[in-house]
Amino acid sequence: MVNRVLKTESEAKRDINPFAARSWKIINTGVRNPVNGKPVGYQLLPHTNVLPFARPGSSIMQRAGFTRHHFWVTPYHPEERYPAGDYPNQHPGGAGLLAWTSADRPIENTVLTLWYNVNVQHNPRVEDWPVMPVAHAGFLLRPFSFFTSSPALDVPPPMDHGASFQHEESEGKG
Repeated sequence: MVNRVLKTESEAKRDINPFAARSWKIINTGVRNPVNGKPVGYQLLPHTNVLPFARPGSSIMQRAGFTRHHFWVTPYHPEERYPAGDYPNQHPGGAGLLAWTSADRPIENTVLTLWYNVNVQHNPRVEDWPVMPVAHAGFLLRPFSFFTSSPALDVPPPMDHGASFQHEESEGKG
């Protein structure tokens, strides 16, 4: 495993890589896990995902430029809420994440906004007609050096509902 610190917005424009099992850890270097001494954080693990198949110069890619990468990180700013910008259907393109990250701001040791895009490509099949079944895509966000032990170890034992089998013999006369 290779750990690499992403220090600026341009370094944090990343895509999944299933051949390398790429994932991302978001850590707080100011807080250490008392068990292993590593910074506490979370790990984002990609699941099924693709990049869009729109042409680079198309109006979709101009207005939804955030779809060019799966993973983006920006310093938190309360007015940066929508990855395509405030009015994506009313601007010619380049707003949102494309505009914000053009400044290439530092992202180390600051409050962050993590942007993760999940895309699905549907290649139609005969079995999809007349109703397409579910297409799975997503990610897993899990603690990484966050706890001192498995949180599942603190789960209470199952309740006894009296559903056990009992066999009794009596010494009856007769």
